[in-house]
Amino acid sequence: MKQKIFLLMLVVVILAMTSIGSVGAATQATCDENVIHAYGSGNIIGTPDRAQVTFSVETENADVKVAQQANAVQMTKVIDALVAADIPKDALRTTGYNIYPVYDDYSKTPLEQKIRSYRVTNTLTVTLHDVNRTGEVIDIAVANGINQASSIQFMLSDAQAQVLRTEALKKAVTLARADADTVAGALGVTIVDVKSADISGGYAPVLFENYNAVDAVAKSATPTPIQPGDVTVTAQVSITYSIR
Repeated sequence: MKQKIFLLMLVVVILAMTSIGSVGAATQATCDENVIHAYGSGNIIGTPDRAQVTFSVETENADVKVAQQANAVQMTKVIDALVAADIPKDALRTTGYNIYPVYDDYSKTPLEQKIRSYRVTNTLTVTLHDVNRTGEVIDIAVANGINQASSIQFMLSDAQAQVLRTEALKKAVTLARADADTVAGALGVTIVDVKSADISGGYAPVLFENYNAVDAVAKSATPTPIQPGDVTVTAQVSITYSIR
């Protein structure tokens, strides 16, 4: 009986010692987690090297087939003119095609309304690798049948975007490290390693919606002036530094 009690007490002591060791290890691990969190943001301004121009041909007729056919003829003329001006066919993309009824009196209830005509809208987006041709492309399109202007976007090619993003990230990391060094110096500690780093950011294209190029070209023979402006590429980093 005494032997059983002794063995039981021995097991309890061993478990207690194991628990103490675990707590010590956890405490030591906690002490090792001395860190400084720093955030940095970098902005780099670049010049767009891509442009996307979106416009439409809109036709209307009481006979939907007539409206559709007229639209096809008009848009084909626009596309042919752009291709003749050395715009590659793969730079032209249909981005919308709609046929919808136009009613005689929208103040009436839906059951009382009668269809007056049908409106057909065919939307074309042109991607340009030479942003300096943006105004020229608008003029050609309007002269050959485009009658609805939607948007102009000035963007960066993938290669250019990556170059600018790299510079923005370097700037963000430099700023984050400068802040971390300042804090470490004030605390009297030393940065010994980078524990983790998270990055984010990007850029927004320069966008002009519902531009008035159609009216401008109709009223004047002067080429449409288009200024792309600048694009700002932003990068953010959140870095955790180990200290001692």
